[in-house]
Amino acid sequence: MKEFLKKASALLRNRWVRFAFWSLVYVLWFVVWTRQPWFLLGLVLIYDLFISRIFYRKVWQKHKAVAARNGVYREIAGWVEAIVFALVVATVVHYYVFQMYKIPTSSMEKTLLVGDYLYVSKTAFGPRMPMTPLTVPLVHHTMPFSKTKKSFSEAVKWEYHRLKGQGEVERNDIVVFNFPAGDTVLVENQAVTYYDVLHDYQSVYGPEEGRRKLNEDYTVISRPVDMREHYVKRCVALPGDTIAIRSSQVYINGEKQIEIPGREYVYFVHTDGTPLTRAVFEKLGIANDDIQYDPNSAVYLLPLTDDMVKTLQGMKNVTSVIKYESEGTYHAIFPNDDSYSWNEDNFGPLWVPSAGTTVALTIENLPLYRRIITAYEGHDLEVRDGKIFIDGEVSDSYTFAMDYYFMMGDNRHNSADSRFWGFVPENHIVGRPSFVWLSLDKDKKFPQNIRWNRMFRSVK
Repeated sequence: MKEFLKKASALLRNRWVRFAFWSLVYVLWFVVWTRQPWFLLGLVLIYDLFISRIFYRKVWQKHKAVAARNGVYREIAGWVEAIVFALVVATVVHYYVFQMYKIPTSSMEKTLLVGDYLYVSKTAFGPRMPMTPLTVPLVHHTMPFSKTKKSFSEAVKWEYHRLKGQGEVERNDIVVFNFPAGDTVLVENQAVTYYDVLHDYQSVYGPEEGRRKLNEDYTVISRPVDMREHYVKRCVALPGDTIAIRSSQVYINGEKQIEIPGREYVYFVHTDGTPLTRAVFEKLGIANDDIQYDPNSAVYLLPLTDDMVKTLQGMKNVTSVIKYESEGTYHAIFPNDDSYSWNEDNFGPLWVPSAGTTVALTIENLPLYRRIITAYEGHDLEVRDGKIFIDGEVSDSYTFAMDYYFMMGDNRHNSADSRFWGFVPENHIVGRPSFVWLSLDKDKKFPQNIRWNRMFRSVK
């Protein structure tokens, strides 16, 4: 037995055995999984690490000799080595395993709260390979302490490619994705959508003058897909589904959407003139920013779940609780065309495109697919003399290259989602939130602001 262990130990120390083992691990992970043949060049580095040792003899050995003689150099080199190693590991984890995300708005309440910090799994739907690889590690689209300095370069661009994951996006999954309408940004006012502001300018000044005036008033920049803002919503419709909303009720393929615990709508809460107390709002979990009150009519406008509605209806000073419903039509609703008389509570029916499916194109339905054809799938599109031209050729149909999804927030009357800017392309999908690892209430001071009951709660 001792002789066997001795031989096994010697075998494991053999440089050719170690080279073969780590080459196999590398090929399976970085070449087979990523399906990127050019990653085979990494085998040269593995060969040098275990066999040729050229880098060790020419560089690393000299570096260690200097470090042994010079204390200052040794100290600085130690820090540099530690930082480089940490950045490499963190970057790999960030791209391929998980990233952290903070909930900035109330669009997903009460499922997710403002101040929730999420662990977002990249492996759930498969890690997306970087499309803009030349970027400062662990920084999104803008350098720290700057609103304008880009943290990336578009000198190198890679095609969209997603690695195999644990599964596909399923209906009613909560999904983190890059904001599709965030391809163009007003630097001085990033809280608004460029296309909504452009429409307002063009309504006042005309199409060409409105665009010129907007570019004069703001710094307008563009962002590649993986550098756009992160949004989190619930996927209510999958590729090939048909979605319709009637009186705020969502229907998928003609059937009512399943009940979502914690889903909110806005209600008019009428009182007898006695205001609701701060204790009531704390009990209901309504943030200060979500409370609107008209003292003249003694009416509140509040986002409420079904359980919160029942609680308020049982209070003596509450005379009625009436659900708000949008009326009329407005341009801000997808497809942002006046020929469609939709609003956030009465919408569709709308078919969600799926990859490989061909749809008949008409002047009437073109507004639904125009942005897909031009912005997401990169074709030139024109309408001349009542005919549709794609890449210079007359077209009466179009075949989609990607899958698309329809996303909505659980706070149905306070969510900028697919009802406003349309479909989410598959190449915008980032990952799925797994759990809340920290939650802070912005209306309270430390340590009362820590929501201990939400720590490490799974996201559903």
